[in-house]
Amino acid sequence: MAKKILITGATGLVGTELKKHLLKQGYEVNTLSRKKSNDPNSFVWDVYKGTIDANCLNGVNSIIHLAGEPVADKKWTEERKKQIIDSRVKSTELLFKTIRSKPDHQVKSFISASAVGYYGDCGDEILTEESPNGYGFLAVCCKLWEDAVDEGRKLSLRIVKLRTGIVLSKAGGALPQLDLPVRLFAGSAIGTGKQWTPWLHINDMVEMYIFAIENIKTEGIYNACAPFPVTNSALTKAIAKQLHRPFWPIKVPKFALGVLLGDRTEAVLMSNNTSAQKLLDAGFKFKFTQLKEALEDLYSTTSRKES
Repeated sequence: MAKKILITGATGLVGTELKKHLLKQGYEVNTLSRKKSNDPNSFVWDVYKGTIDANCLNGVNSIIHLAGEPVADKKWTEERKKQIIDSRVKSTELLFKTIRSKPDHQVKSFISASAVGYYGDCGDEILTEESPNGYGFLAVCCKLWEDAVDEGRKLSLRIVKLRTGIVLSKAGGALPQLDLPVRLFAGSAIGTGKQWTPWLHINDMVEMYIFAIENIKTEGIYNACAPFPVTNSALTKAIAKQLHRPFWPIKVPKFALGVLLGDRTEAVLMSNNTSAQKLLDAGFKFKFTQLKEALEDLYSTTSRKES
């Protein structure tokens, strides 16, 4: 019998693609969302009210926890910061509370998203999973998030946390925002342009979650990024090359970003030179290790669909 997976955040960029891949590989998939759909495998929860349909766990072997408010879409007011944290921490707590309420549950593994923001802004320092928690709002958020996930060990669950960088996809996320100014002939680096940007192709991100499901020796924290991070300048230049647009040497200064984004500038200018060695040692094989190959695939796929 095929294993059954519960996905939270299944309507997001990664969740949507992950669900497709899992179903294609013969898995059964339950999802948790705020609104009921016609899908009999879709269940409803309200993280802020603490309500959940416990039937979402029926027959489930593994939970993939992707739910969380978007980090950079709105101004970081104190209320918004609380929402960003609560959507991750309280949702995790609600899932564990529900597992405890079902003594006959079959859940063995809990695989959660996290983010490289855990490390804070670290310049050129090479970051491994043992690197310390950093400073700033994102570092605090990720620490609280991961601490909440670790509580699952008390339920004898296998815990996996994937600290994710920028997931590259034409369907949403960071790439359409990065390539918009390039398309408008305004492509240039931001800040110094030297900040390291850990990235990975959407297909590798999806396969990473499936790898974590299927390999029971996989446990603990993994940097979910391609083996070769690039600087912001190199990333923007590579996008410009794919779009046959100019890349200008004039950089967008930090103060200008501050006017536009306020505190969210922290997320844009953060430098994370992450190592993927632990994931490689675990046996994961990336399809896309070089940025050029990843962008060529994404933009050529788009071209094929549009033609």
